[in-house]
Amino acid sequence: MKTLEKIRGFEIAKGFEKEGVNLPKRATTHAAGYDIESIEDTIIQPNEFKLVGTGVKAYMQRDEFLALYVRSSTPLKKGLLKGNGVGVIDSDYYSNPSNDGHIMMQLLNVTNEPVIIQKGERIGQAVFQKFLLTDDDIAGEERTSGFGSTGK
Repeated sequence: MKTLEKIRGFEIAKGFEKEGVNLPKRATTHAAGYDIESIEDTIIQPNEFKLVGTGVKAYMQRDEFLALYVRSSTPLKKGLLKGNGVGVIDSDYYSNPSNDGHIMMQLLNVTNEPVIIQKGERIGQAVFQKFLLTDDDIAGEERTSGFGSTGK
């Protein structure tokens, strides 16, 4: 029997196997984004940036990345913005040694009140995308961890 090669998808990150993680899924047949949920109850204070865990990691091809966006209703309903505009999950983030590629959403509360996010609440969308390289590309570092780990 031939084994199918994994192309792209989501898995539960190590340490979250017993947390009741729902893998991201698209809400409609023509949706580009996979809805991502919070893995825990979280409170974000006014003007606070917070990393909100999802319990998932993503695998993809070497010439792809996963773009993370807030859901379109989140700023209006909750007053939350994506702290870094668009999150970029590189293919080599998957299963990295420091956090196994656990995806976290960086959110900013722009209201004057604390915002509560409940476990299982949809907090973002993830879209797989291709990228291109320049003719003289010379990237050489190997990833060893997550947020802000390259170019130190």
